[in-house]
Amino acid sequence: MENQKIKNDCNNTIGTNIRKIRKEKGIGQTELVSKLQLEDVKMTRETLVKIERGVQHIQLEQLKGIKRILGVSYEELLD
Repeated sequence: MENQKIKNDCNNTIGTNIRKIRKEKGIGQTELVSKLQLEDVKMTRETLVKIERGVQHIQLEQLKGIKRILGVSYEELLD
């Protein structure tokens, strides 16, 4: 179940929200990816770029890790 992918809507809401919140908190892509990797979340910078652009679906494990690191709720990421 951890490999479950969450489909982005046609507006790329999840990716857009991740990018917006990450930038508001002053966290770069490389820093976010490094923190995810320290928590054993499989993510590369290339993957994060694709998720933020809406080219790649996010995995549940990745969404959970991003939520923890950015200190936000699922609603903030999904709305």
